[in-house]
Amino acid sequence: MRFVKKSLTLMMLSTGCLFVSPMVFSNSDIAKEEQRANTATLPTIAIEAMADGDPIKTYVDYKQANVTRNGLDKKDIPQTVDTIDVSKYKLYGANDLSVMLQGTPGVSTSYDMRGDGIMLRGFSADSGDIYRDGVRESGQIRRSTANVERIEILKGPASVLYGRSGGGGVINMVTKYANFDSPSSIGAYAGSYGNVGGTIDLNKVLNDNWAVRLVGEKSDTNSFRSGIGSKEEMISPSVTYRSDDEKLIWTTEFTYDNLERVPDRGPSYDNLPLGTSIKMGFSQPGDYVEDVLQTMRTDVKYEFAPNWKFHWSLSHRESEQNFDHFYLGSMCTADVKPTNTNKGCYKGYINQIYYWQQTTNKTTANTWDITGEFKTGAIKHNILVGTDWSYEQREPLLSNKNSDGSLIYGFVNPLTGDRFSNRGTGHIMTSHNYNEGTNYALFLQDLMSINDQFKIMLGGRYDYYEAKTTNKLESSTSYRQSRTVQDETFSPNVGFVWQPVPEQSLYASYSRSFSPFGGNMGVNVVNATDDLNAYNYEPQYLDQYEIGIKSEWLDSKLNTQFSVFNINKNNIRARKDPDDNNSPYVVVGKHESTGAEFSFIGQALNNLYIRGGYGYTDSKIAKNDLKPELVDNDLRNVSKHTGNLFVRYLPTEKFYGEVGATYMGSYYTSDENTTKMPDWTRVDAAVGYKDDRWGATFAVNNLTDKEYWRSNAMPGTPRNYLFRVNYYF
Repeated sequence: MRFVKKSLTLMMLSTGCLFVSPMVFSNSDIAKEEQRANTATLPTIAIEAMADGDPIKTYVDYKQANVTRNGLDKKDIPQTVDTIDVSKYKLYGANDLSVMLQGTPGVSTSYDMRGDGIMLRGFSADSGDIYRDGVRESGQIRRSTANVERIEILKGPASVLYGRSGGGGVINMVTKYANFDSPSSIGAYAGSYGNVGGTIDLNKVLNDNWAVRLVGEKSDTNSFRSGIGSKEEMISPSVTYRSDDEKLIWTTEFTYDNLERVPDRGPSYDNLPLGTSIKMGFSQPGDYVEDVLQTMRTDVKYEFAPNWKFHWSLSHRESEQNFDHFYLGSMCTADVKPTNTNKGCYKGYINQIYYWQQTTNKTTANTWDITGEFKTGAIKHNILVGTDWSYEQREPLLSNKNSDGSLIYGFVNPLTGDRFSNRGTGHIMTSHNYNEGTNYALFLQDLMSINDQFKIMLGGRYDYYEAKTTNKLESSTSYRQSRTVQDETFSPNVGFVWQPVPEQSLYASYSRSFSPFGGNMGVNVVNATDDLNAYNYEPQYLDQYEIGIKSEWLDSKLNTQFSVFNINKNNIRARKDPDDNNSPYVVVGKHESTGAEFSFIGQALNNLYIRGGYGYTDSKIAKNDLKPELVDNDLRNVSKHTGNLFVRYLPTEKFYGEVGATYMGSYYTSDENTTKMPDWTRVDAAVGYKDDRWGATFAVNNLTDKEYWRSNAMPGTPRNYLFRVNYYF
């Protein structure tokens, strides 16, 4: 074990030393290398060279996706891969990741004030399966997409490529970086609820070797909910160098993103009396949440021989989520007189919960990989081999007590809006854990082409993971006590691809993911004093079987993919006594998710473009030794049916109109399946104009003014408007 750890460490350190040499930094560029990864499937169209306002950009599929790490065409990957162009949602003013994924087949989203509330194929993605340029975004934060070019989703277990995972899939956000093709633009927008903002995207080619880019956005908006609003500032400079022979590419990028908001986290709608308006906000004076993200990455690609490429990436990410607010709560049904030790209860008012938090998450990641092509006899191999190293830190400070001894209380009348609160002065920490996780990994993947029609993919990854939690709460009897979770595991995948004709690709695959319990570095990192027996047991793992077909139609102008899958999640833990937070954790059961997904994108008829899809996800509790009565219940927050359909018509090259529908099926909010959220369909529409210099759009979100709920505590936004104008140069 020690030898493996030391070997992996030395391999990665030697890689870092290699790239310090002047020879390597003498030539580099990420533009041309990733042009191939961004080329559209429509003939002669290079999607990366399109402006965000191009009428067909959001209706063209990407031929490849960075999330696969191997540079292969998506049709050669025996798993479902979705690629979403962000600009299609910017049209309607969306910026949150969860809003952009609404209606994506197999993806369930619900509002979460602290995070994104995303479920992939029945399993949560928030705590460890969201990436930005290949770097894991662990911890809680509302993820802005202000400088994101596209969103890539590799569905199903992906531990072969990324290590620990919730198992439903991996989401990768690809940011805008300096390149030699993208145009520059400046823009402004204004819309309902005081939504105003401006954007800047300056991509400048200095010469044949150097390009620089500056992406920025500043916005200020209120909400349809009274007293709610947010402000955002984002800036992201980057520089790219490419050698004269275009064999070495080097990009360095920095991103700063600050989102300040008045939190909108009301009580569950079944706690509200009849007549409560969906426009009623439940924040108290002084409530705030601030999310700050800073990332720095440097990325080098080098083609050291024909069809052989070396890739090295070093990145550091820091995020914070700090808040002080009242939230949730339940209805007071009787008056209770307040005392010195009891804040009381006032009939007709919501009695709110209170928390103060300061949280820091840090991730440093170093990776290298080699991709190449060679033959053994008649068999062609496309191979990927590499190592990953990451070090993560998370330090949440929580408080719900005042240092001055005064009572904390918050009350809101949901019918009249009357409210009052007291949070005292200062805070007494009630929880302060310091969490750190280290991961070493070695992985190998090989796509073997037996002939032009039949291909086999084999892959495997060895991971060693260590997570340590230390109690830093000075008032605690367990101050400075710590516990360590250690896991090592092997994650395999195997896939078969049959392409009877170049336009049709049928596949079947098996893949496995693992998740070290108590070491996910997400929101719910376990207490430093908990019993270790359940943690150091075999990790939670997921097995997936998937079959599907990826197709090109109409001379490759229209792309479709269809898949059927089954995922089993094993070794699920829970507290032996669910009502006792000091009760030990034990292995209790198994979850299962089965489903089918269909998606399409491209040109259907002359001047008519379509995109959308449908997903069916049946996720169940397959086994629970502590609560057998829960078996066969639906998993919480997972919609059985998801889908969307958007149609764009271009009567001329410069003018277009679009209409689309997004559907989210009903789902239960608890494992007991006692409360079910209703399904909803939202209709959006837009018209736009784009020429060589100017672009303008007018979009209507929720055209029919549908009243619906994104979660049990957050209604959807009523009909709203956004006007956007851009100048390109």
